[in-house]
Amino acid sequence: MTTDRNPGPTPSAQQSRQLRDTLGQFATGVTVITTRDINGQPAGMTVNSFNSVSLDPALVLWSIDKQSLGYEAFTTRDHFAVHVLRADQQHVSNLFAGRGSNKFGQIHWYEGPNGIPRLEECAAYFHCGRAQCIEGGDHTILLGNVLEFTAFGGEPLVFHRGRYRALAGD
Repeated sequence: MTTDRNPGPTPSAQQSRQLRDTLGQFATGVTVITTRDINGQPAGMTVNSFNSVSLDPALVLWSIDKQSLGYEAFTTRDHFAVHVLRADQQHVSNLFAGRGSNKFGQIHWYEGPNGIPRLEECAAYFHCGRAQCIEGGDHTILLGNVLEFTAFGGEPLVFHRGRYRALAGD
């Protein structure tokens, strides 16, 4: 039995846009993932591909575009932190989604375990050891062992159809 799969034809630009729009129907939470780059400088990016994998052992995953500026840092460092953003943290999401420099000079953070930058006032926090990098088309999937976690609560920042959204009431 073979595990090779035919990826199919390369989609046109129109098909890619339609696929992106269709995938956008799935509402996601918003996270900022942090680590240190190869020079020891703080690195971070906004990610909405975060997901739980397993409780035993405690595993999470997220994916990074192979063209991302932080690709090398995240795929070669041993640790990363996941910060689940609160509804009032759109500015943090926007900051880490951009390509500007000195992102960490614009927010409150401190050094967490293994020297990984830890953002303040998030809904939840996970400190992870990088367990595996898995090839996934134009992205790499990072599987992390959860080493430490904390839930602070608050309404989560939600992204749906290309926009931030509020959760519906109870």
